[in-house]
Amino acid sequence: MRPDARSYDLDDLRRRVMHEQGGAVDDSIPELADADDDLCALALVLPDGTIRTSAQAAVPFSVQSAVKPFLFALALLDTQGEALDLVGIEPTGEAFDAIKLESGTGRPPNPMVNAGALLTASLVDGENVEERDERILRGLSAFAGRSLEVDESVARNEHLLGDRNHALAHLMRAEGTLHLSADDAVAVYARACAVLVDAEALAVMGATLACGGVNPVSGERVVPQSVARDVVSVMATCGVYDGSGRWMREIGIPAKSSVSGAIVLSAPGRLGAAAVSPPLDEQGTSVRGRVACDALSAELDLHAFGTAAS
Repeated sequence: MRPDARSYDLDDLRRRVMHEQGGAVDDSIPELADADDDLCALALVLPDGTIRTSAQAAVPFSVQSAVKPFLFALALLDTQGEALDLVGIEPTGEAFDAIKLESGTGRPPNPMVNAGALLTASLVDGENVEERDERILRGLSAFAGRSLEVDESVARNEHLLGDRNHALAHLMRAEGTLHLSADDAVAVYARACAVLVDAEALAVMGATLACGGVNPVSGERVVPQSVARDVVSVMATCGVYDGSGRWMREIGIPAKSSVSGAIVLSAPGRLGAAAVSPPLDEQGTSVRGRVACDALSAELDLHAFGTAAS
């Protein structure tokens, strides 16, 4: 018999992981560098809409790279699946911002690295930057089941200081895979990364994917089941960058990490969850968040390849 997540004590788990003191806060933009080292929040959402949260689960932060699965979902929806032909789905074994495209195709290697997210953000519906921004914000809000907002200061600095993203966009333009201007593509992606969420909202977003595209809190179908399946599959293979294989072996839950210290989890048919703590390991994954996810997987029997009876 599987443990009942409805009674799981997230505050107790939070107390346990707060003892982890390793890692360093990302300093790529001032707002991330100023993050509170002691922020640590956990949330989980079940298919029946039950929400469990720990302390600090309502503290806002910019979603950063945890937005990538949802950009991929919106691109798949808006292009009627054509995005699958325009971006690869294979893990890279390299850093998330590596200046590299697929050999022979010029495509980004997958939607979870920066090149892929720049492309998927450019594929959502819209005639210009503003329309794409609005479409992305509307779509992310549907995933979260509430209205979300953009941190304009974060968006501005992501755009101005994102030199490697500009380089990737220019490279994709040169290969013919990106059809927006490089600056417009970076602007759209920068604003997507700057959307403010909290642990609870991010857990609802993860649960929407885990529930086949239906938001379990609002009841709204956000994306088709096939889109949710494709996104969660790529999260499993690519969501923690060059650590994705170890993540799936050890923790076994499709996930996406973020330089803001967030990790979003989607356990199909079981739950969505989020862990947030800014100090990161060398691969850019939250140190406390990883420990928390490991505990959630073991204590709630969430490993995708576990053998316990349902």
